[in-house]
Amino acid sequence: MRAASDLLHDYQHVIAELTLVTGSKGVFDVEVDGELLYSKHETGRHAEPGEVLRLFRERVVPGVAVYER
Repeated sequence: MRAASDLLHDYQHVIAELTLVTGSKGVFDVEVDGELLYSKHETGRHAEPGEVLRLFRERVVPGVAVYER
């Protein structure tokens, strides 16, 4: 849940939709527009704090400023 919270906090101005889908057996995959951004299954570990946000920044919104309140 922390990854979703981080994404919405920093990029709510560019995210049109965010869907959380429950899985079984500890599945944790993050997809953006059908592209796999992070997979616990592939890495064999949980994402580190801020890792999903960093990957999103690097691959999806490079150069886009975070949301200012």
